[in-house]
Amino acid sequence: MTDILDRMPYARFLGLQTLISGDEITVTMPFQDRLIGNPMLPALHGGSTAALLEMTAMAQVALIFPAQRLPRPINVTVAYLRTGRPVDVFARAKISRAGRRVAHVQAEAWQEERSQPIASLTAHFLLDNQN
Repeated sequence: MTDILDRMPYARFLGLQTLISGDEITVTMPFQDRLIGNPMLPALHGGSTAALLEMTAMAQVALIFPAQRLPRPINVTVAYLRTGRPVDVFARAKISRAGRRVAHVQAEAWQEERSQPIASLTAHFLLDNQN
């Protein structure tokens, strides 16, 4: 299987890397100076963290429900829980419910400790049923 994130230009720009274990994807966003949003702290830009979460969720849906097109987001909500420090960020997503047309997904991003997420996402994705 080709890397799902290779189909997403912004994922390539962020340098996202995936590790697939069975039916679960872990996505890593390696730290780069251009990801800093607040140089005074320094802290990661919230947009890059949100993009990481959204693309992780999208990749998880695409892995479980393979189709010609990537799943399309219907709505996305991100909660910022902690300041993202200038180190690598990891993310995983879980499909909590899926029907014929829509999947509900939750994702979390963390840095050193998975038990201390820096952000979480709740989203719905439209599934491509035109196989």
